[in-house]
Amino acid sequence: MALSASPPKDESHLEDQRRLLQIARDSITSAADGQPAPPLDLLSLTDWLQSVRASFVTLTRAGALRGCIGALQASLPLALDVQEHAAAAATEDYRFTPVGPEEVDGLDIEISVLSIPQPLDYDSPQDLLRRLRPHVDGVILNSGQHRATFLPQVWEHVPDPVQFLSLLCEKARLPERAWQNGLLEVQTYQVESFREPRG
Repeated sequence: MALSASPPKDESHLEDQRRLLQIARDSITSAADGQPAPPLDLLSLTDWLQSVRASFVTLTRAGALRGCIGALQASLPLALDVQEHAAAAATEDYRFTPVGPEEVDGLDIEISVLSIPQPLDYDSPQDLLRRLRPHVDGVILNSGQHRATFLPQVWEHVPDPVQFLSLLCEKARLPERAWQNGLLEVQTYQVESFREPRG
């Protein structure tokens, strides 16, 4: 399910999405072979691909997660951001062994381009639950040195807000009830997500 707060995409934007997916696949192929990503001529790309944006690249194989790496704060042109995170998702996600060359063709690639995270003000755990927008918002939890996020796509697998927040606390290495026991710093964002066509 593609999520976006933007209007329907015209053909030029769909071409930009296809270009990003190809950049990601080329980067993964190179990383799996132990090679640097192919050079990008940024000046030949569209304004959107040159714009400074944050992204996540998610890899799955036969429906199972195989790697996911990204950034919450924009620091690079989008094309470079995707290129770097694609290679990192394939080789640097600590939860998985690095992707081997023989696996690349079987990987499904999804790219999520993030909006700028915004603070979510709330005054109680119940208020937090009311303010969350399942299937729309990605959520960031902060508490001191502890920080974690779930992309909006996670709602597809964890539709209950209570469980969503509890699992996110665990991901941040906080007690699962931390969101109920104290006011954590919460931010939300939205994504434009797209993946390679199947078949």
